[in-house]
Amino acid sequence: MTKEIQKKMLYLGLAFILMITMMNLPLSDSIRGAGKGFLSNEGQIAMGILLFSLVLWMTEALPFHITGMLSVVLLALFNVDSFKNIIKVGFGNHIIAFFIGVLILSAFITKSGLGKRISVFLLSRTGNSTSLIIFGFMLVGATLSMWITNMAVAAMLLPLGVSILEEEGCLRLKSNFGKALMIACVWGPLIGGIGTPAGAGPNPITIGFLKEMAGVDLSFTQWMKYGIPAVVLLLPIGWALLLIMFKPEMKHLKKTKEELRQEYDNYPPMSREEKLTLVIFILTVVLWLTSGFLGKLMGISIPVSMPVFLTATLFFFPGVTGLKWKEIEEDISWSGIILVVTGISIGMMLYQTGAAGWLSFVLLGGIGNLSPLLRVGSIVLIVMILKIALSSNSVTATIVIPIMIALADNLGLDALSIALPASITASLAFILVTSSPTNVIPYSAGFFSIRDFARSGIIMTLFTTVIVSLVIYVVGKASGLY
Repeated sequence: MTKEIQKKMLYLGLAFILMITMMNLPLSDSIRGAGKGFLSNEGQIAMGILLFSLVLWMTEALPFHITGMLSVVLLALFNVDSFKNIIKVGFGNHIIAFFIGVLILSAFITKSGLGKRISVFLLSRTGNSTSLIIFGFMLVGATLSMWITNMAVAAMLLPLGVSILEEEGCLRLKSNFGKALMIACVWGPLIGGIGTPAGAGPNPITIGFLKEMAGVDLSFTQWMKYGIPAVVLLLPIGWALLLIMFKPEMKHLKKTKEELRQEYDNYPPMSREEKLTLVIFILTVVLWLTSGFLGKLMGISIPVSMPVFLTATLFFFPGVTGLKWKEIEEDISWSGIILVVTGISIGMMLYQTGAAGWLSFVLLGGIGNLSPLLRVGSIVLIVMILKIALSSNSVTATIVIPIMIALADNLGLDALSIALPASITASLAFILVTSSPTNVIPYSAGFFSIRDFARSGIIMTLFTTVIVSLVIYVVGKASGLY
């Protein structure tokens, strides 16, 4: 047995011990009662299983999605609810359809070559200025990651950035231009991911929890009212910060602006696959943006999941595309889907048993006395600190959002006013390379160190806390949320 296996077995044993301890901890009625919440026996068991999951998620003793599956079984085994009901609240949630649809759309954009073409086009317009190239990478990353998974965007940008750096002879870990460009490949997708519900895993998870727990139906455009202004403000701040902390050693590339444009002009014409993918992508966006109007016109409810679930099927109509399902399936993260559905089940059980309400009042009850702006700022900062320990955005949302919704109920506040700042922040992992798989991809090129990333990320986190808090408060104030 290797040391790695021994370590994982130790973590697994620790997780079980902590779970059993939490389940059997003697708690008086005075402790069980907190605000409007009451921690039932089932709630205490659910918290024990959450603690079990947290240990395994943080140590990665088991794959994230396998931990989720095991936790769902434990919820049933310890009689928190029937397995049928636990599965129903997770696997039967329409947000799963949204998640699957977005992954299919993302896979077609990547496989068809459309994503790379968009990247090359936008970068060809930045010219040969190193500072503008860094901004171009951030802008491309943010634009694409509003619609494609952050990991896929980072994976698209990485080879483009490395080819530029190698052509310029930039040395790994020594070139400031290399550090700034590769970190831009991380920051762009992270920032863009908060722009729309399709941008990052926590976004649809939050929409699902808000609907199921609080009866709040958050539309695609309503999310964008908060997300897009935050993206627009964070991009130039992140760009300026990278230029200050890692001032490029050269102002211009060896290639001229004309040569860079010529490279794009020589790019092969759009293939049939790219054209079809572009048309279906545009159709999806239009349906998302007009779903409220179309719903009223047709007299039906059109949830955020319905447009992309429909358009994802169009790819597979006879004669539409030459790409087969097996080719697309390779780029669909089934482990991510399992993590989301099991996470929703765990979160719903925490909420329904009263564990989330009890925990929210014990840990965060004090923020009810703060002004709305300080309350939002506190939530943003707390979640960004949590991101240091949790290396999955979806896991972060699974744990945090039910607690926030229960807190809103405890304090008599609008659930959206508490859950939205937490959700938008859940995917902004700026400090540790290990806090998100999106961070690891550009890091693997070897141009920046963990220290480089953390040093710039801590400052970016402080700016992000202020900007996101202000945007959510100002837009919320104008919309009557605060």
